[in-house]
Amino acid sequence: MPLWLASSGMWHDIFVAGAPVIEKVLRPIAVYFALVVLLRVFGKRELAQLNPFDLVVLLSLSNTVQNAIIGNDNSLSGGLLGAFTLLGVNYLVVRFLFQHRRLDQVFEGQPLVLIDKGRVQSKALAKELLTHSELITVLHRQGFDKIQDVERCVLEPGGTFYIQRKSPPADEVAHAEVMKRLEDLDRKLELLMQSQAGWVHDIKVGDSGGQ
Repeated sequence: MPLWLASSGMWHDIFVAGAPVIEKVLRPIAVYFALVVLLRVFGKRELAQLNPFDLVVLLSLSNTVQNAIIGNDNSLSGGLLGAFTLLGVNYLVVRFLFQHRRLDQVFEGQPLVLIDKGRVQSKALAKELLTHSELITVLHRQGFDKIQDVERCVLEPGGTFYIQRKSPPADEVAHAEVMKRLEDLDRKLELLMQSQAGWVHDIKVGDSGGQ
């Protein structure tokens, strides 16, 4: 086969889509909304990626729906059209939800309080299928040693955790303030004693010189 014929076939495979354009547009749209609904139904823990199983699910999910998005088309133009459709649909959905905040809350769900005033909300954990050990792991990642240090922990709709540290009691704050003032007084007394010792030394040296 002449080189120019082989070359033309190559360019044909790269740029000519193997499926109708309308199909290339409808496939990503259908997959997009299906994934949004599935992730909403199965909860926020998939987005939070709390353990290796959640990460495996997300990675496998992208592989699973790949053929559903592009079909049997391996052309460059077909892939770019599918990517453009996904980005365009997401832009329109986000813009629509931005203009309709109430619908956005219904669609994305409400934040879920997991810890309130240092107490674990067991029903909230059960709703999102979170174990106590997974919650402890989340706290450790944020620099908390124990649950008693947390005033409030909220699982946001996007799968992120908002954790508020518990404020120290008023008596502890007052005690720390008193100790700080005592330390300041100790330093001042030490400086005063050092200065007095210097004065005494200077007086003795002066007396010795006068004799």
